[in-house]
Amino acid sequence: MMTESEFHLAVDAVLARIERALEDAPDLDFDVVEGILTVECADGSRLIVNRQTPNREIWVAAKSGGYHYAFREGAWRDTRTGVDLYAALADLVARQGGAQVSFA
Repeated sequence: MMTESEFHLAVDAVLARIERALEDAPDLDFDVVEGILTVECADGSRLIVNRQTPNREIWVAAKSGGYHYAFREGAWRDTRTGVDLYAALADLVARQGGAQVSFA
């Protein structure tokens, strides 16, 4: 298991990667405040990505529900389905925000 400082460094890197991918996405505004990334979609809805330090997880809130990601097998994976965070987030942004985003 990651130490708290390792976890914060890892999540900071994840948020930076998400920010870079969102910078050129049309019709999406985003902001990061105190480690919470909020994506504002064209329809006024939001996607929220934040860290859950006690659980060492990244949580995503969307219109379709809440998702928890833990670092497993070298990637951030949904704790229920095993889906990769970046693949899931690209799908959520497309469905909710109508924008194509690549995290490659």
